[in-house]
Amino acid sequence: MDLITVLILVFIGLVLLLVELIFLPGTTLIGILGFLVLAGGVWLGYEKMGVANGHVILSVALVLSIAIVFFSFKADVWSKFALKDVNHSRVNENVKPQLQEGDTGRTLSALRPSGTAMFQDQHYEVHTNGEFLNAGTPVIITRINHHKVIVKQAS
Repeated sequence: MDLITVLILVFIGLVLLLVELIFLPGTTLIGILGFLVLAGGVWLGYEKMGVANGHVILSVALVLSIAIVFFSFKADVWSKFALKDVNHSRVNENVKPQLQEGDTGRTLSALRPSGTAMFQDQHYEVHTNGEFLNAGTPVIITRINHHKVIVKQAS
């Protein structure tokens, strides 16, 4: 009876680990439960069947666990977590914004420290030097650095 109980616990633990690695990747309750059931089966093997048989059960459980992990990587389970899309978009560096230092405008959103402002009836993404400005605040362009528009509150 003890051998059957140990084998059932080890089998259930391995099945739960397999389910965790193949179907529910991540650290979930199923994986923790599988590890605990597997460890309980190995412990019960040592307790009821002696050290020699416990070593055999532990060795078989380790080999099967490693095989399950290896199989989960070979089965390409983890590829669904990988980003496969390639972003081919880029900034058109040749287009210069129609803004100049000293132009004035008004914020459309709160700048914390970045947001949207309107200059010459066009929306632009703007940044402050760390200060927070509310929406509707008049601003002046202090610097334009590689398409990054830096503003401050107009006085």
